[in-house]
Amino acid sequence: MSLRERLAMADEPRANHGGPPALAASAYLELKKRMHQTILDRIDLERLKRLTPEQFKHELALLVQRIIEDERIALNQNERHSLVLDIQHEMLGFGPLEPLLADPGVSDILVNTCDKVYVERAGRLELTEVSFHDNTHLMKIIEKIVSRVGRRVDESSPMVDARLPDGSRVNAIIPPLAVDGPILSIRRFAANPLTVLRLLEYKSLTPPMVQVLQALGQAKVNILISGGTGSGKTTLLNVLSGFIPASERIVTIEDAAELQLRQPHVVRLETRPPNIEGKGEVNQRSLVRNALRMRPDRIILGEVRGGEALDMLQAMNTGHEGSLATIHSNTPRDALSRLENMVGMAGVHLTPRAVRQQICSAVTVVLQVSRLTDGTRKLVSLQEITGMEGEVVAMHEIFHFEQTGVDATGKVLGQFYATGVRPRFADRLRMFGVPVADAVFDPDRVFE
Repeated sequence: MSLRERLAMADEPRANHGGPPALAASAYLELKKRMHQTILDRIDLERLKRLTPEQFKHELALLVQRIIEDERIALNQNERHSLVLDIQHEMLGFGPLEPLLADPGVSDILVNTCDKVYVERAGRLELTEVSFHDNTHLMKIIEKIVSRVGRRVDESSPMVDARLPDGSRVNAIIPPLAVDGPILSIRRFAANPLTVLRLLEYKSLTPPMVQVLQALGQAKVNILISGGTGSGKTTLLNVLSGFIPASERIVTIEDAAELQLRQPHVVRLETRPPNIEGKGEVNQRSLVRNALRMRPDRIILGEVRGGEALDMLQAMNTGHEGSLATIHSNTPRDALSRLENMVGMAGVHLTPRAVRQQICSAVTVVLQVSRLTDGTRKLVSLQEITGMEGEVVAMHEIFHFEQTGVDATGKVLGQFYATGVRPRFADRLRMFGVPVADAVFDPDRVFE
């Protein structure tokens, strides 16, 4: 009989009096909590500070085994191993989150208070059996995460962005803003970022699209990547950066560093929030201005959010060709409208026409990525900015994904095709020695 079954039997009288469900699980959590406190009472923290992580784990395992024997807790070998592992996660890692963080199939971890933990696998959300003792336990894990990067979260500062040691992006929001209890969201950082070949396997784009994107990267064309949350903007940005020659100096600017560039000459900059006194903030706009003094060949802006849009456009217009940026938007046209609004946030008084002319001069290509209803992510549109027509920015679509339906399993059906428009940037590609054959833009070539 397993530990959970024995604990459930021990708790049966309580179950008959309207006790909480899943008593075996709650009793196991109670045992783990009590064991954790016993260890803290017995452990010599000063001595353990001098041990390596592996030595610490070994000492911890021995101590747990000793407590089990001293208190005569009846556990079999598998149960002892599970308990030791859980205690190690609690003391050395991020508690109940550790198994999820170790699962390469998990792309997002969403904690909705202490008793509901969701994960995203293959683009779909699913509820897990993972839980915390209570909201106080969850708060301790959140504080452990944010304190490691020198940030804080409390009632005076109830929202925080941070990142895990592996680069995963973290957001936490706590009461009073989160009404039901602490909320934690983790966007996993892939140890091995997706490659072009993997995106082709997933049918996120097509071989002709890859040919064009590779040529755009080598020909130093400025590109804006548009998409919603979780649509794959950063993944595509990583892929595009792979087409940049190794001889160039690249400066990246992000709120939370998550880009994984493979080039040898990369300078990574990250914003800094204000300290507890409200001072010391360094925003993206300051970093963009500073990056211009660092002799970059290209500037990559993780996400355009505000007034830095103006500085980015000016950088693209003043010799820093081939720069890349992402923006939250649902369509390429909306992306340009948002970019125009963000330039207005810079506090510089420009007419709408002047802003649009800046955009036309700076940005050549807009890529639209989307997460479809079945969880798949696709490059649904590649558009070229061709100039101004009156007061409007003119755009031509070069590639398009058209959804035709959904099959019985919920999988999205559709096809990629070229629109037949020969882009103006084709002449630039030829000038840089990376010409693309006209057949690439043939509208009769359709890809499922």
